[in-house]
Amino acid sequence: MKLVLSSSPHQHVRRTTDQVMRLVLYAMVPGVLAQLYFFGWGVIVQMLIALITAVLTEAAIVTLRKRDIMQALQDYSAVVTALLLAVSLPPLLPWWITMTGSFFAIAIVKQLYGGLGFNLFNPAMAAYVMLLISFPAAMSSWIPPAELASHAVGLSDALSVIFTGFNSAGYDLNQLRFGVDGVTMATPLDFVKTQLGQGYTYSEAIGQAQFTDSLWSSASAGWTGVALAYALGGIVLIQQRIISWHIPLSLIAGVAVTATFLSMLNSDLYGSALFHWFNGAVMIGAFFIATDPVSASTTPKGRLIFGAAIGFWTVIIRTFGGYPDAIAFSVVIMNMAVPLIDYYTQPTVYGAKRAVKQTEGEP
Repeated sequence: MKLVLSSSPHQHVRRTTDQVMRLVLYAMVPGVLAQLYFFGWGVIVQMLIALITAVLTEAAIVTLRKRDIMQALQDYSAVVTALLLAVSLPPLLPWWITMTGSFFAIAIVKQLYGGLGFNLFNPAMAAYVMLLISFPAAMSSWIPPAELASHAVGLSDALSVIFTGFNSAGYDLNQLRFGVDGVTMATPLDFVKTQLGQGYTYSEAIGQAQFTDSLWSSASAGWTGVALAYALGGIVLIQQRIISWHIPLSLIAGVAVTATFLSMLNSDLYGSALFHWFNGAVMIGAFFIATDPVSASTTPKGRLIFGAAIGFWTVIIRTFGGYPDAIAFSVVIMNMAVPLIDYYTQPTVYGAKRAVKQTEGEP
């Protein structure tokens, strides 16, 4: 009998792709529940829209490519992509924008490159960047946490706003974004960036009534709760060895070092590390997005560089760029650098010697 020896590594994989993806979905549950608690049923509606679109798109393209539909769908990669995109979107975003993003993530970013394992970019974040550039106003339409909202948004109202643009009382999304004090609400990152642009200092911006630097008071509580919930799920993924610690730790450290350095230069203009950690997508980005095994670096040193660079660019783009949150941009930028990072961080094969460049005149 003819035996074929494949290339290394010759290690038995204990978990299949679908098992890994299911564990990622389970680990997302605390974060999703936190978003549901603070931001309402729109989160679930967005997840369903993105999920249905992603699955149908995946099935259609796999059929056109004459591949096994069930095998493609049962690896749950399309489900993970759809849900990561959905939880990154404003809860009351119009349905067709969510559908467009989900289709783009699967059809263009994933399948156009050859399907699972061949995509250069993280599909969810590439789709998010596309939507943010194409529909900046809609993608900034976050509603305040439930305890600060002037109008409660239940399931029926969420469905109505998402599919018609108005709730049962006739309020549109812009009106629903008003807080109890009559001030139009935004994410803490949006608010602080706007205030800095108007000449306020960082301390003055976070000291205003609707946003404070306290992790658990006012509007920051919703974002802090969501961040901690995703961090909890991410720690479970590390404990279960679904992801390694390299990217999450280096990304969080990269944010901290960059933010602290800028804050030391001018604390009136630049936010603290805690502000960056717990307002926005740093935690979900560190544990669930940047750790995508296909588009992230594959070497231990490379993962540290990859994560730290994402953290660095996140703070830089948040601070000096045109968009308040920057995880998606940072991930996509570093996805492009992965081949170069992996090339220069590949560990030396045991027993081999690295090539030494000879100078002219040497034998």
